[in-house]
Amino acid sequence: MSLDTMCEKPHERLARLLADELVAVNGLIRERMASEHAPRIPEVTAHLVEAGGKRLRPLLTLASARLCGYDGPYHVHLAATVEFIHTATLLHDDVVDESSKRRGRPTANLLWDNKSSVLVGDYLFARSFQLMTETGNLRVLRILSDAAATIAEGEVLQMTAAQDLSTTEATYLQVVRGKTAALFSAATEVGGVIADRPEAEIRALFDYGDALGIAFQIVDDLLDYGGSDATGKNIGDDFRERKLTLPVIKAVAAADDDERTFWDRTIARGKQQEGDLDHALTLLRAHGALEQTRVEALEWVSRAKAAMGALPESEMRDLLVDLADYVVERVN
Repeated sequence: MSLDTMCEKPHERLARLLADELVAVNGLIRERMASEHAPRIPEVTAHLVEAGGKRLRPLLTLASARLCGYDGPYHVHLAATVEFIHTATLLHDDVVDESSKRRGRPTANLLWDNKSSVLVGDYLFARSFQLMTETGNLRVLRILSDAAATIAEGEVLQMTAAQDLSTTEATYLQVVRGKTAALFSAATEVGGVIADRPEAEIRALFDYGDALGIAFQIVDDLLDYGGSDATGKNIGDDFRERKLTLPVIKAVAAADDDERTFWDRTIARGKQQEGDLDHALTLLRAHGALEQTRVEALEWVSRAKAAMGALPESEMRDLLVDLADYVVERVN
């Protein structure tokens, strides 16, 4: 094994092992995001799809299908479907959040406009459903369409809970299960379904994706207060956008009267001033909110790894276990 191979991150090893399938997925994505009559569609889509993302969700579908011994053509369709759903939600999210940066680049709504982002997102959702139906598998269609509905539900729940200091950890988990974990679990589950594996294995793949997605989002929320170039975000973006993520929810729950007044001013009422982010970080550390959040992420990683025990031993299974560990290693 070369030094380069030893230094590869799990998602990079996945991409290498699944390189041929990933090329097919990327080709199908480019083919289906084309539009004869509306050139704005491929322009907007290409800006996001080709922005250098890890393709983690389609990789999970390809890996699950490989792990389950699938040898047909439709895992490529399903992986492209998953990426289209993900891209559509990003386009819509950036409009809702009034974002100006995604993966370190200007967002589509900033480069074009909100109308283009919303309508192109709608187009990608429609394309994803076309791809689903081409598999001829009604169960796959149900899983992915349910995921699309759950994602939208999670986003609406997040919007209604935003800036509400009474938001609980249970509500946060429900939001995360909707906006992030639903597509992770669908991505892994359909790999088992398309391969016609036993129900216990399909359930294990769902459980793995669900736990991985929750851990992934918790860590992303944690990184916002710890910093990471990999996120394409600056430290404190979530604070400035007044998002009630898990670290803040924990700090608010432990706050005294003065601290709660601070959170009410900065998050609930949005009256932020110079030095507020530093004070927020001080409060998060003082109450152990960051470390508690990291521990919860580790617990979800453990659940993801445990789920893999129901799948046949293989290099791919080991790699998916490594991927779960890597999710939390990003904050070490």
